Amino acid sequence: MLQNNLQHTDRLRLPVNGLAQPAPADGGGISDVINFAIGLLRRQYLVILVAAGLMTAASLLYLRLVSPTYTAQVQILLANPRPQFVQQQSLLAEPAFDLSQIETQLQLLRSKATAVAVIDQLKLVDDPDFNASGLSLQSLWQRIRSWASTGSRKDSPPETKAAESSDTLVDAFLSRLSAGRIGYSNVIEISFNSSSAARAAEIVNAVANTYVADQLNAKFDANRRATTWLQERLRDLGDQALAAQRAVDVYKAQNNIVSLDGKPIDEQQITEINNRLAAARAQTSEATAKLARYESLLASDPTKPSSMNNLDAVGADAMNSQIITGLRQQYLELTRREAELTARVGRDHLAVVNIRNRIREFRVSIFDEVKRLAEVSRSEFELAKQRQEEIEKQLSKAVSQSRSVNSAELTIKDLDSRAKGLRSLYETFLQRYMGSAQQETFPISETRVLFPASPPPSKSKPKTRLVLALGILGGLALGIGLALLRDLMDRVFRTSSQVETVLELPCLSLVPLLPARKPAKLPVRSRPTDDDVQQRIVQSPTAIHRTVVGMPLSRYTEAIRSIKLAIDHNPAKISSQVIGITSALPNEGKTTIAASLAQLIGHTGKKAIIVDCDLRNPSLSAIFAPKAANGIIEVANGSRSLADTIWRDPTTNLAFLPAVRRGPLLHTSEILCADAISKLFDRLRADYDYVIVDLPPLTPLVDVRATSSLIDCYILVVEWGRTKIDVVQHALHTAPNIHESLIGAVLSKTDTKAMARYDGHRSYYYHDSHYIRYGLSGS
Repeated sequence: MLQNNLQHTDRLRLPVNGLAQPAPADGGGISDVINFAIGLLRRQYLVILVAAGLMTAASLLYLRLVSPTYTAQVQILLANPRPQFVQQQSLLAEPAFDLSQIETQLQLLRSKATAVAVIDQLKLVDDPDFNASGLSLQSLWQRIRSWASTGSRKDSPPETKAAESSDTLVDAFLSRLSAGRIGYSNVIEISFNSSSAARAAEIVNAVANTYVADQLNAKFDANRRATTWLQERLRDLGDQALAAQRAVDVYKAQNNIVSLDGKPIDEQQITEINNRLAAARAQTSEATAKLARYESLLASDPTKPSSMNNLDAVGADAMNSQIITGLRQQYLELTRREAELTARVGRDHLAVVNIRNRIREFRVSIFDEVKRLAEVSRSEFELAKQRQEEIEKQLSKAVSQSRSVNSAELTIKDLDSRAKGLRSLYETFLQRYMGSAQQETFPISETRVLFPASPPPSKSKPKTRLVLALGILGGLALGIGLALLRDLMDRVFRTSSQVETVLELPCLSLVPLLPARKPAKLPVRSRPTDDDVQQRIVQSPTAIHRTVVGMPLSRYTEAIRSIKLAIDHNPAKISSQVIGITSALPNEGKTTIAASLAQLIGHTGKKAIIVDCDLRNPSLSAIFAPKAANGIIEVANGSRSLADTIWRDPTTNLAFLPAVRRGPLLHTSEILCADAISKLFDRLRADYDYVIVDLPPLTPLVDVRATSSLIDCYILVVEWGRTKIDVVQHALHTAPNIHESLIGAVLSKTDTKAMARYDGHRSYYYHDSHYIRYGLSGS
C-alpha cells in the first residue's frame, strides 16, 4: 500500500484533465510521455478499441455498398501550330497557349455543351450510372435529390420537370468528368469515372473527340463568318472608293481646276513667276552696281593722272571695250616716253610738255568713252528695273488669283485623300479575303488526341487497402481523441499525487474499495432487550465496518493503520487527540473510515471513543446503536449523564457516543458551538486517548466550521474516481479554518487494480505480490 512516507519531491503535477503527470526532470521528458501514453492506453483502451472497431466496420460497410469505379484517361495536345503560309493568310489572331488560354480550354471541356453532346451521342439517358437505377451510394444520393426536387415542385409543368431531369443528368455526368493540365506543358488530361471500364474509356474518348471536333467547327465557323463579313465589306469599300473618285473629278470640272504633273496650274504659274522675278531682281541689282561704279569714276577729275587709277574698278564692260583698250595702250606708251624724256632732258623740256599735253588728251578721250558706257549702263538699269516691276505685277496678280481657289484646292485635296484611302483599304481587304478563301480549303485543328483511352485494367476507387487503412487509422485516431477528451473531462481524484498537488495536502492513505459481503445472519430481535439497553452494547456492524477486526492482515486494515500513523506523527500540532473525519460531499466513505479508525485504535488497547457529530444525519449511530434513546445532545443539555449515554463494543473495547435525532434540528451549528459541547469534549480529552469525531460533509452544511474549537486536527476523506476536484477546492476555500487544521486527505473506495492505469510511475506499489509477501491479503 502506498503510504504517507512517499517523498514530497516525487509528487506529480496536475494537468488540465486532472490526471497526475510526472514532474519534469532532466532527461525524463521522453519517459514521461511514454508513461503517460501507456497509462492512457490502460485507462481508455476500451474506448480506443471500440472506436477503431466501429470505423473499421464502417470502412467494410462502405466497401460493400459502394460500387467499384473505373477511371479512363485520355490526353489532348493543345499546341499543334498551323503552317507558316496559313498563319500569314489567317483572318483570326493566333493566341499563344498561356495559362489563361489553357484554363479557358479546360472550362470548355467541362462545359454543359460538351456534356450534352456526349450524352446525346452515346445515349447515356438509359445508362444506370446516370439515371440512378443502380444500388450504389451515389445512385441512392441521386434518388434522394430527385425525390426532394420532385417533392418541392409537385405542381411544376411537364416541361420544367423534363428540364430539371436533364440538368440532373448533366450534373451527374460532369461530376464524373475531370480535366487538368499536366505540369507546365500544353497537354490536357481528361478523366472519366464509371462503374464499367469499357464504358469509361468509351465516354472519355467521346469527350475528347467532341472537343476536337468542336474546336475545328468553331474555327470553320469563325473563318466563314469573317469571310462573309469581309466580302460585304469589300463590296461597300469598292462602292465608296468609286464614289469618292467620281466626286473628285466632278469637283475639278465644276471649279475649272486642271493639274499638270500632279500639280495645279496656278501653283506652277506662281512658281515660274517667282523664278523670273528672282532673275530680274538679280539683273537689276547688277545693273545698279555697274552704274554706281561708272558714276564713281566720272565724279573724279579727268585731267588729273590719279583718275586713271579708278579705271580698273569700273568693271568688265570698260575693260572689254576696244576703244578704251586702244586709248589706254597709247596713254601708257606716252606715259613711258614722258618718264624717259623727263629723265634725260628734264620735266620742263618742250618735248616733255608736249607729251604731257597729249597724255591729258588721251585721259579726256578715255573719260568720254566711259561716259558713253555709263549712259549705256543707265539704259540697261532702267530696262531691268522696268522688267522687274512688270514681273512683280504679274506675281501679285497670280497670287491674288490663287487665293480665290484655295478653298477649292483644299476640298480637292480632302476628296482626293479620301479616295486614295478607300482604295488602299479596299486593296488590303481584297488581299485578306483572297487569303481566307484559300484557307478554308486547308482543314486543320490546333488540338489533337495524343492516344485514345483504353479500358483501365483495375478500379480506381474505392481503394480497398487505402479505405481499410484510413478506417483503422481513423478509428485509432478517433479513439485516442475520445480517450484524451475523456481524460480531459475526468476532473476527479485518481492518485495521491493529485491530492498532494491540487490540495497541497499529504495523501495519508489509499483505502481500497471492499467488495460487498453478505453480513452474518444475526438473531432477529424485534425490539432491544432490557439487558442490551442496560449494558449499551454496540450491535454487530456490517462486514465492512468489522474488516479491521475480522481481517487484520488485509490491505484495507493496512491503509487504516497508515491513517493512525499519520495522526500519531503529525508535525503540525503537539496534540492530535481529537480527530475530526469529514468530506466534501455525502457518501464518500468518511463514516466507514471513522468507524474503522476507531476500531483499529481500540483493538490496539488504547482508550478510544468515537463521537457521532453528524446531528442531521447520524448514520454512524444507525449502524452501531440503532436502538439508542439518548445521545450527545442529551449529554450537552444535561438531561443525561455521559456514562449513561456511551455505548461500548466488547470486542475492541471501543466507546461510542451516538447522536439521537428526535425531530428536525434547525440550528445544529449553534449546538456544536455551545459551551456545553466544549466542556463535553474537554471531559472526553481527559478520559480517552483518542477521540474520533464523525463530522457532516463540508459542502451541504456549515456544521464542520463550527467545530474548529473542539477538534485538534481534521482528516478529509475523498472518494476515488467520483469526487470532483473543483468541488473539493471550493469546499476548502469556503472553510479556511478547517483547511488550516487538516493533516491530510484520504482516498477512499480506491480501485487498486485500476490504480496502475492512472499512476504509471508507481504502478508497482499496487501489485498484490508486495502485500502477499508480508502476509497481507488483497482485501
